[in-house]
Amino acid sequence: MAKHVKSVRPTRIEETAGGVVVRMIKGIFHCLVIRDRYGHWGLPKGHLEHGEDSEQAALREVKEETGLSDLQMGSRLGVADWGFRTKGGSIHKSATFYLMYSEVGRPVPDFKEGITECTWVPLHEAHDKITYENLCGVLQEAQRIGSGIGSGPKD
Repeated sequence: MAKHVKSVRPTRIEETAGGVVVRMIKGIFHCLVIRDRYGHWGLPKGHLEHGEDSEQAALREVKEETGLSDLQMGSRLGVADWGFRTKGGSIHKSATFYLMYSEVGRPVPDFKEGITECTWVPLHEAHDKITYENLCGVLQEAQRIGSGIGSGPKD
């Protein structure tokens, strides 16, 4: 009797990068959060382009999605992972996040990329605003650095 073997579709791995953008507003560190086309709040991020490393991609994506151009790169905060299934198989995404500092400029959402809103929230309240639980670790690390432990912008 022949056994039926269920075909296993391969898992596709997608690498992305983004930023926790902070700014001092009235003596309190604020974090820039974005709302996506699904109405969920998150952090700016996107796919690496050919030849980019995660730091380059993070800067490019934050600039594209928020319109902020005067960004100073800070520390690597960590990686957020998630996965989902499609008709074509499983997808595992990994996003490397960096702390970024912005002193000037008004954020403008990139509507063509599905970003519907950008807003500053106090860094210590960002966890409550963010919809995606997998971002908790990078937000905690940003808050740890923002509270005076760790390093500031890179030179």
